[in-house]
Amino acid sequence: MVQLYNLHPFGSQQVVPCKVEPERFCGGGPDVLFVAAGCKVEAFAVAGQELCQPRCAFSTLGRVLRLAYSEAGDYLVAIEEKNKATFLRAYVNWRSKRIENSRVCIRMVGHNVEAPFHETFRDQMSIVEMPLSEAPLCISCCPVKGDLLVGCTNKLVLFSLKYQIINEEFSVLDFERSLIIHIHDITPIEISFCVSYVAVMSDLEVLILKLESNPKNGESVNHHPHKTNNPIKQAEGVSNETLQPESDDFVICQKPMELLGEKSEQSGISVTLESTGLDDEKINYFHVQHLLYRRFAPDISSYALSDDIKLHSLQLLPIYQTGSLTSDRKNSSQEKELLSLFCFFSLPHVGYLYMVVKSVELMSIYQYPERSQQAVLTPQFLHVITSNNLQCFTVRCSAAAAREEDPYLDSTLKACPPVSMDVCALRIQLFIGLKAICHFKNHIILLTKADPEAIPERRESPKKLLSRKGTSVKLKTPPVAEAGWNLYIVNTISPVQLYKEMVDYSNTYKTAKTQSCIHLLSEAHLLVRAALMDGSQLEPGEKAELLDAFKESCGHLGDCYSRLDTQYSHLALPYYKMSGLSMAEVLARMDWAVEDGSQKYERGLIFYINHSLYENPDEELNEMKLVCGFILEPRLLIQQKKGQIVPTELAVHLKETQPGLLVASVLGLQKNNKIGIEEADSFFKVLCGKDEDTIPQLLVDFWEAQLVACLPDVLLQELLFKLTSQYIWRLSKRQTPDTTPLRTSEDLINACSHYGLIYPWVNVLISSDSLADKNYTEDLSKLQSLICGPSFDIASIVPFLEPLSEDTVAGLSVQVLCRTRLKEYEQCIDTLLERCPEAIIPYANHELKEETRILWWKKLLPELCQRIKCGGEKYQLYLSSLKETLSIVAVELELRDFLNVLPEDGTAAFFLPYLLYCSRKKPLT
Repeated sequence: MVQLYNLHPFGSQQVVPCKVEPERFCGGGPDVLFVAAGCKVEAFAVAGQELCQPRCAFSTLGRVLRLAYSEAGDYLVAIEEKNKATFLRAYVNWRSKRIENSRVCIRMVGHNVEAPFHETFRDQMSIVEMPLSEAPLCISCCPVKGDLLVGCTNKLVLFSLKYQIINEEFSVLDFERSLIIHIHDITPIEISFCVSYVAVMSDLEVLILKLESNPKNGESVNHHPHKTNNPIKQAEGVSNETLQPESDDFVICQKPMELLGEKSEQSGISVTLESTGLDDEKINYFHVQHLLYRRFAPDISSYALSDDIKLHSLQLLPIYQTGSLTSDRKNSSQEKELLSLFCFFSLPHVGYLYMVVKSVELMSIYQYPERSQQAVLTPQFLHVITSNNLQCFTVRCSAAAAREEDPYLDSTLKACPPVSMDVCALRIQLFIGLKAICHFKNHIILLTKADPEAIPERRESPKKLLSRKGTSVKLKTPPVAEAGWNLYIVNTISPVQLYKEMVDYSNTYKTAKTQSCIHLLSEAHLLVRAALMDGSQLEPGEKAELLDAFKESCGHLGDCYSRLDTQYSHLALPYYKMSGLSMAEVLARMDWAVEDGSQKYERGLIFYINHSLYENPDEELNEMKLVCGFILEPRLLIQQKKGQIVPTELAVHLKETQPGLLVASVLGLQKNNKIGIEEADSFFKVLCGKDEDTIPQLLVDFWEAQLVACLPDVLLQELLFKLTSQYIWRLSKRQTPDTTPLRTSEDLINACSHYGLIYPWVNVLISSDSLADKNYTEDLSKLQSLICGPSFDIASIVPFLEPLSEDTVAGLSVQVLCRTRLKEYEQCIDTLLERCPEAIIPYANHELKEETRILWWKKLLPELCQRIKCGGEKYQLYLSSLKETLSIVAVELELRDFLNVLPEDGTAAFFLPYLLYCSRKKPLT
């Protein structure tokens, strides 16, 4: 059972002034309601909160069995019955129908309209008759293209919408029967069609197909259909015929089944395509892809009648591409691009919502509190009617579509409530005798009909059966045989108004700190997100209001995740980012988190602060004067006793649990002149229980944070000296940090300009020796990065490098780096040739450029030749380096100069290829 909130998604309501009990009704675009009764269809104008008024009416051939409207093409289509025969007719240009008895034009589908008649067609309603070889059972119009799909026994017929161009100023809407989908072993009672997706439903089966435009494996469409034999079906050895009961004493039921994706081809249902278009070049669909097959079994344990366990309310719901939520672009029907597609169908007591497009996945299951009769799905809600209730459930369509549209969701940048979040019921509204429902724009249409046997007191007064004046007086049949009916238009309230109510409602859960607060705020967020996705229905003012609500909802969710100690506390970061709130504004919202006069900190807020500090090192640090109240009240962290710095118990607790927050807070104190440089250093030493001569890692973290923050009052070279001295000391002693460093070398390089990118040849050098301790390598990388940075005064640190012996790879890399920065290239070449010849070519490529390029042939070439002559275990390394060097020199020098730098006692055959290359490059004059 889903959770129920007592909210108010439904607003005003009014009665549709139709005179005869409706048999079928549907919405007609944003402003019209069609109602069919007897052999007539009435159209009523529906405009906002104004009263519903008759617009036009027209006669049908017979009683309307099915009725559907297509916004694309603006036509109405009906299945009509007369003399036990059924007919399929489309009503085109119906808006020109002003009076019921005005002339109409009836034409056959595909009939060519001659140019002289175009004025007649412009001002008249046209009825397009579409004959079928089999009786039509159900219909569905594609909301994007306006194509019409008709369900018959064992097949579906597709009529493509097209326009006959009469002249430059006028065209006539028409259809072309373009495709027949033969579906064996299933008789459709409802179908739904959207772009190339087809959903078919029988009493207990649902099949979803996709019509693909590209032939699969070179196959083509069958112009004469043939029934394909399904191997799975044969393997089962059971056909539908054999499953029919042979006696009234037995009921044979197939077992329930759910097949997703390619597995749905094993359903045993054969599907073939037959093209019926006149022009083969216009064939759109070549192949059928099976997406979903779901079969239900009747519940025979309760001996229920078969009507009680039938499926109902099949619907495909598209959501279109909208671009950024903040985009001003408006989508018209011609610009619609399918983003996501959802399929809903329902049993009497449970409904199922699937996501269809990129993957087929069951999103939500709806358990109804009582038996349902019909349901309609919208991007915001699922509306379900029972005999006496209109129920409004939340849906996850916008959550799924948002993830299809935005790849940055579910990251530190953006977030969205999960698709798997439990759905809830926002309202169960009492309506007596509900029979049917439909939805368009922000209107819900309800047909109610009271059961005379259920309300015997009304039999005494026929006038009470109807709500319209004068109608009851005309009753000619006995009152006991009558029942009151009404057709209501219920207006849903605006998304912003309902959003505000949901936020107010969530405040009742705030102090209790339950998941219900997050759940209801998440529902409010998804409501606003869904409204923004339907940008074509929004006015500029409405969109601006929704965007404000969207940002506000992100702030509310950020508050929840920052202050509630849950496993999803990290979501505070992306929600706060999406809210547009600055760090100061976020921290100023912390007033209600104060309990018993003491500030309470949870993981979400700490995660947000730390991440924001690391991500935004250039952000004005005056925002940090509100960090957890520490800057306004430094005594929360630091106290003075007899002139000595004493950390508080809270500071000790933060050191153990949130050292990053502690470092950021002291940094904020220093920025706001609440603590001096030496006091801050002393604070961390005392806090970590170290004497004056021992540097704890937390103090090193603080120094690094100072460097990242670029505090103006901190002497840069002094800070750099502190850090490099500590790195060198720990490297020389192979001393690991007493706590895990808050930042890695990569973090510092990305966040701080003082840490430079480490030269590529350094990586080659240190790769020759594997260092087991990770913290040791981090200290080395940080030191190397500082030396490679633009701010480091190399000459001042050289005297302190003595503890780092060149016998170690760490010492060697640091020494060579410093000499390189001092432009002592020749000494570096000698050192690398002796200690690590594999790094010499990467070193030369990176360092010997422009004015130092001459060292390739003045220093490196003769050194390599000399060492090759001496042989030894590094001979091969020297030889490969010589070849690389010769390749470079051959490019840089002219042939005469190249000859002069070659050794006189070298082997001619060895140098010949390089000489040839040099001569061809620039012939000797």
